Amino acid sequence: MSTTVNVTTSYAGESASKWVAASLLSAPTLEKDLVTVMPNVKYKAILHKLATDGLLKDASCDFSATSTVTLTERSIVPKELQVNVKLCKSDFIDTWQAIEMGYSAHDVLPKSFADYLLAYMAEKVAAANEVSIWNGAAGTSGEFDGFMTKLAVDADLPAANEIAGTTLTAANISTELQKIVSAIPDAVYGKEDLYIYVSQNAYRLYIQHLAGFGASGLGANGYEGKGQNQVFGDLFFNGVMLKVANGLTANQMLCAEKSNLFFGTGLMSDLNEIKLLDQSAIDGSKNVNVVMRMTAGVEYANVEDIVTYGITNSAN
Repeated sequence: MSTTVNVTTSYAGESASKWVAASLLSAPTLEKDLVTVMPNVKYKAILHKLATDGLLKDASCDFSATSTVTLTERSIVPKELQVNVKLCKSDFIDTWQAIEMGYSAHDVLPKSFADYLLAYMAEKVAAANEVSIWNGAAGTSGEFDGFMTKLAVDADLPAANEIAGTTLTAANISTELQKIVSAIPDAVYGKEDLYIYVSQNAYRLYIQHLAGFGASGLGANGYEGKGQNQVFGDLFFNGVMLKVANGLTANQMLCAEKSNLFFGTGLMSDLNEIKLLDQSAIDGSKNVNVVMRMTAGVEYANVEDIVTYGITNSAN
């Protein structure tokens, strides 16, 4: 049975109009290289953790072991995902693209629609993966456990690293960001790849705050007296760079090193490879199968180096 296609149009003839889609949630986490990508993971990859204690001791004439070396590991197991859509070419005979199907009874899927469909589905899949990277749940079809999902049940997350969230506003965003910075472990503060990953609403509110609609003595004209005419590149808060992660929900933030957050997959190309398989030469039908297959999953290495905001850890 083919996928249901609902065509809504009042036009019955030829048209040169381009297909237009609604704005889609982008996937900046992977597009902007905000986490460490681990390709070529067929089933499982191991993240090794090394810890030492008492490494530096007073000198002596003899060789004497000065430390205990502890090796632990976490594993990243990407989940298999797929897109399967079946289109019947007959559904497009009375649409804008009918002329592109040819006059033969052995017609083809309209090229303009096929091109549009490929781009549209690639963007939709990217948007779905963005959500999963941060807040996905493996128990939900088409999702895998995201960073926030894993952290919410990790008993090793220090209680001091878990910041209770609130409804963010332009007036309190600076105060809430300061709570995150204050909780950053000394061992990672100042690291080059340390970021505060923020939701879209947190980022917008911080800009609004800098424009003069917050507190902290900015005044009505905001940062550098520019008011609402603020133009920013990279934004920092107390020395830590902010990165927008669209997969974070409103009022969520997370502070971690990029080198501590991993996205695992088989082949990166699988994430944007879509196959249109015309079934007419196989079973004589007028169907076209649309197929995507990929694997994806995330993991972090050192939970003690991560600060969360806006989630409740049920394990500590």
